[in-house]
This record gives sequence, structure tokens and C-alpha cells, in this order.
Amino acid sequence: MQSITSQLLMIRPVRFGYNAETAVNNAFQVRTEQTHVQEQAQQEFDHFVQILRAHGIQVTVVEDTPLPHTPDSIFPNNWISFHADGKLVYYPMYAVNRRAERKSTVIDTIKSLFAIQQEVDYSYLESEGRFLEGTGSMVLDRANDIAYACLSPRTEEKLFHTYCADMGFKPCSFHAVDQQGGEIYHTNVMMCVADRYVVICLDTIKNPSERKQVVDTIVGSGKSILEISQDQVNHFAGNMLQVCNQAGTPYLIMSSQAYASLTPSQVETLTQYNAIIHAPLTTIETNGGGSARCMMAEVFLPVKV
Repeated sequence: MQSITSQLLMIRPVRFGYNAETAVNNAFQVRTEQTHVQEQAQQEFDHFVQILRAHGIQVTVVEDTPLPHTPDSIFPNNWISFHADGKLVYYPMYAVNRRAERKSTVIDTIKSLFAIQQEVDYSYLESEGRFLEGTGSMVLDRANDIAYACLSPRTEEKLFHTYCADMGFKPCSFHAVDQQGGEIYHTNVMMCVADRYVVICLDTIKNPSERKQVVDTIVGSGKSILEISQDQVNHFAGNMLQVCNQAGTPYLIMSSQAYASLTPSQVETLTQYNAIIHAPLTTIETNGGGSARCMMAEVFLPVKV
């Protein structure tokens, strides 16, 4: 199965800003006195897309709409995912104002470009207070059909297991905490699964048996482990995504802040597998609490001919 995509969906922000509804359990968000947040976020976004396209990575950009106001629309991977068998999946979102991100402008654009066989919708579970926020809540190893998830208010264990049974993934769930002891809200801030390796902060997994389970699962899938520290997680070094260009050349995508936090030996190890692409995303990271990986929804759907 194809494990790395060459097609990305990204949402260009129109009214980006600090979202108080998500900040209740996203420790990465910081309310600042920064002005012109929307303009700076848009500049960071456009520059990021430009860099990706310059490397031959295909990016479908959809401009967000001013109404309804969706300050976190720049992070589409939480509410939708796309799969090689033609499935399009909708997810239940914790924050009420994030549920409005499921806009027809986005869905219609995808349907015009890619072949969809089935739409799977878990979003109705929002009314029951049950949440699973896409490839933020889960990090998918699509080649080996494994789904990793750290449990949190945004990632319900029972729903995670239901999803895995429905979609054909083997579940690997665990608990992960930050340096203050708070639950890490999304798995994709502390781990990244690539084709031959996994970047992960094992120090966030305090339960020894859970940590062993995660390590055994990764090693059993044939991948090597590159450990990062809690401090590097704080600089979004866990929030990476491996993609490839149209020629099949793999790249590891991250923010410039994440790249700067890596040690020379970590960079050397990663570049033995693939080149690294990074872009400055400071405004988006500070106000939105998400980084490069959160901004990219992988599209594995067949392209329409």
C-alpha cells in the first residue's frame, strides 16, 4: 500500500487567530499581543505552499470563507482524511467552532479532482460528546495498517478502536503527557511515522508497559526509532510529515522552529533517509498551537482522469 502521499490539501486562512475554545486543552497555544495575526499567518502559509510546490509536491489550496468564522481552518487534517481505497472520512471535533470547518467549498473541490467511492461520517458523535480528531488524534502507518493514538479529551479510546475495526487498522493506544504532566492533546505533536523510521518522544509515555508496547509495535513494523526530547516536542519537532514529489522523491516536512531544535546528529540521521524541507510558521504555531503537519491533509484518493 502507498504509505507516502504526493498530494496535499491545504486551507488558506482568511480569519485566522487565537481560538479560546481549543486552548482549553492545547498547551501549545499562546494568547499574545501580536498584531496583524491574519496577515502574517497568510504570508507564512503562502510561503510554505510555494516551498512545497518548488520541490514538486502537489498542493491543492482551498481559500477559507469568512463566514462561518473558523479560526483553525488552516488545520484540515483534524476533520477529514482521504484514503487510497476511495474513502473520505469525517471526524467528530471537540471544539464547537471547529465543526463549522466542514465546508462545501473544501469538499466540492476534492470531489472535483479525486475519485471518491465512499463517505464515512463519524461527526454525528459530537452530539454524544465523543471525539476523534483525524490524523491529529491518530498517526497512521498506512503501509502496515497500524494506527497510533495517545488518548486525550479529543481522542476517545472506544471510538479509536471502532475506527480501526471499520478502516482495517491495528490499534496502538497509550497515554502521553507534557512536561507539566498535562495530557498531550494530539498524537501528531509527539510522533511522526515515515516509510522507514518513526520520530517519537518516548519520554512522554510514562507507563512502562505502554511505552514497551509502542516500541515493540514500531520495531515489529520494521522501522527504526529516532527519539526526540520533551523540549523538542515543545518546539514542534514531533509535528512532521513525510511526503514525496511527483518523481517519488521523499521529503520530511517541518517548521523552521522544529528544524532549529534538532541536534546535528538527528539531522544527519534524518537526511540519510530523505531531504528535509522547513519553513517559518511562528505566527501559526504560536496562535494556533499547531505546526507544519497539522496544516497538511494527505490525499491518497485516486486522481480523476
